[in-house]
Amino acid sequence: MFIDRWGIPVESRDGRDSNFEYEGDNLDNQFRDGREDYLHNYLSHELSGEAEEDEELDPQRTADDEQEIADERLSALSDFAQIEALLHARWPETKIEPSLKRISRLMEFLGDPQFAYPVIHVTGTNGKTSTSRMIESLLRELGLNTGLTTSPHLHSITERIRLNGEPVDTQRFVAAYDEIEPFIAMVDAESLNDGGPAMSFFEVLTALAFSIFADAPVDVAIIEVGIGGTWDATSVVQPAVSVVTPIGIDHSEHLGDTIELISEQKAGIIKPGAIAVLANQKLEAAEVLLKRAIDVGAIVARQGEEFQVNDRQLALGGQVLNLEGVNGSYPDIVLPLYGPHMAMNASVALAAVESFFGGNHQLNLESIQRGFASVKSPGRLEVVRRSPTVIVDAAHNPHGAEILGLALQESFAFDFIVGVISVMGDKDVVGVLRALEPVLNEVVITSNGTPRAMAAEQLFELAGQIFGEERVHLVPRMSSAVDQAIEIADASGSTGVGVVITGSVVTAAQGRALLGHMEA
Repeated sequence: MFIDRWGIPVESRDGRDSNFEYEGDNLDNQFRDGREDYLHNYLSHELSGEAEEDEELDPQRTADDEQEIADERLSALSDFAQIEALLHARWPETKIEPSLKRISRLMEFLGDPQFAYPVIHVTGTNGKTSTSRMIESLLRELGLNTGLTTSPHLHSITERIRLNGEPVDTQRFVAAYDEIEPFIAMVDAESLNDGGPAMSFFEVLTALAFSIFADAPVDVAIIEVGIGGTWDATSVVQPAVSVVTPIGIDHSEHLGDTIELISEQKAGIIKPGAIAVLANQKLEAAEVLLKRAIDVGAIVARQGEEFQVNDRQLALGGQVLNLEGVNGSYPDIVLPLYGPHMAMNASVALAAVESFFGGNHQLNLESIQRGFASVKSPGRLEVVRRSPTVIVDAAHNPHGAEILGLALQESFAFDFIVGVISVMGDKDVVGVLRALEPVLNEVVITSNGTPRAMAAEQLFELAGQIFGEERVHLVPRMSSAVDQAIEIADASGSTGVGVVITGSVVTAAQGRALLGHMEA
């Protein structure tokens, strides 16, 4: 049994003891009635889904065979719940110890699975997940078997690890974890004995994704950075393409409080031999990224120079784009996502895929069109209800909130918008509120219930200073806040009314769940 200065012993699934510092603020998929209710609902959903699949099985299969399969699935779900609890007992994603030592050691024990396939590595401040999803969809339509890992998740950990666009099932998740768990314990022991922490939640999930992708196997993996770049656990990869979406101020406690410092961290994913695909950046960020590319000898493709959005037109359910790629034009791209920022993300995604294939020939237009047409980005300017229209968005920093505001004004014919807002206390809350003030007529302040969330009363006070007290309502319980926002919208007398649930990924996830959207 390991005893360290951080915490209490936690038993692993095979009975070994290990120590992690328990943190309660990693519950990204926490719902209004607590994690226990969420887990119950999630498992029930899995079981009902499996039951529907069973109905389509070969009718000649014996009852014993069917029972055995049902028992295996139930066992996997139970094991999954145990593993999830063990993962959440580790350091959360918001707690960083800047080192690649632990993840590198685990990769060494596992035979370096992250080198078993080519990688497209994606960082930035906003747009990382949407861009990563677009890249994956395009590559899949071009005939490749894909692996995708993104973070954080909305409803289930399995969303973070995808094969050919679909979250890994619980059985594969459990089997992969069981394979690598003894090696995780070895790394934990080494680090604790050296006076360091055990592996973090994010480090273990990153290793799990790399292992699953190698076992699948995949033809290409799209890897989204967690925080920063240089010291992020994903940075043990050697990317063929390094993608940097727009950089702004976020996670300043870890990355620095200036664009330059943050850019230096994110530039760490640009490595020798890679092609660096850079979204439009502020000058101070562009200078840092280009210097890094020069220093390591990476080829550079810049949005606005080597590739761009030639034209975009609003359309029902999204927009139609004309994209200029690194080596060709791609007209009539139907993108079922809202906002000019999504058009820019699409441009970056296309350039990344072109670069992956060498950047010296045009890709099949029909495949590119199908790839974009099938893209989904849950929790990002997502319509989850009509009459009135309710939108959820994961904007959690001022830059993201500004983008949300612009997209609302451009893509929707609203003349009255009610916001439901809960923001994490460690974010630039005032900056988020100021960015949203010009576009929201009234706001309902609430709490998403996680320990990191700013107390509703404190957020209410700040909102009153920015919006004016007459425009602000306090409803601490999230479900009641959504109900009140809808009532305010309905009673406004306006013909074009909308409700926007935003402030964090967790807030967006809860909004989706409350309105019946449990899959992402």
